[in-house]
Amino acid sequence: MESKRLEMLKQLADGIAAQFGDKCEVVIHDVNSMNHSIVYIVNGHVSGRKVGDGGSRVVIEQAIQADAQPKDELCYLTRTPDGKILKSSSIYIRNSKGAVTGIFSINYDVTGLMMLQREIGEALTPRGSKQAEPEKIVNVNDLLDELIEQSVQLVGKPVAMMNKEDKMRAIQFLNQSGAFLVTKSGDKVAKYFGISKYTLYSYIDANKKQEEKKK
Repeated sequence: MESKRLEMLKQLADGIAAQFGDKCEVVIHDVNSMNHSIVYIVNGHVSGRKVGDGGSRVVIEQAIQADAQPKDELCYLTRTPDGKILKSSSIYIRNSKGAVTGIFSINYDVTGLMMLQREIGEALTPRGSKQAEPEKIVNVNDLLDELIEQSVQLVGKPVAMMNKEDKMRAIQFLNQSGAFLVTKSGDKVAKYFGISKYTLYSYIDANKKQEEKKK
């Protein structure tokens, strides 16, 4: 990310955080450094993150689709590891050529308001209605663990009972989800599924060839 643009974004982050107070976290991500994407953060106590921490879902998705032109994601709910509910917005920062180089995120802690809304809702909402689960904010390394769990759920059986095809399916999911963009993820995934790194990469190559045949 260009230094002049970063300094301008830092100034903007400070202004937004000052305007809305210590419940408002503002984060600047550099998408070219996914494992340490946070280059600036104000009120990091909101999510428990700091400069040098890794990216969350939006950063990984942009790393996977580096040539895409994503739309800003505005006013969606996220959840911190300690249970806070945040109202979040992610704005994509582009260079002079239009390529995404950073993400400017605003996370406002609405936990207290949500609790008040829930109390009012219990009195006014009919039984049986459901509320969408907020998306969790996680560090990139924690996200890898979640993706591995999701891959096992996708297959529908524990690793000890998986055959070759099951493991290939799980690894295909991990590859498509950007899991292997995380530093040393190959070692962790290979160990988890009880295969060698050579076998792991052969599964990834096989899945790529299958995808190319479909095109």
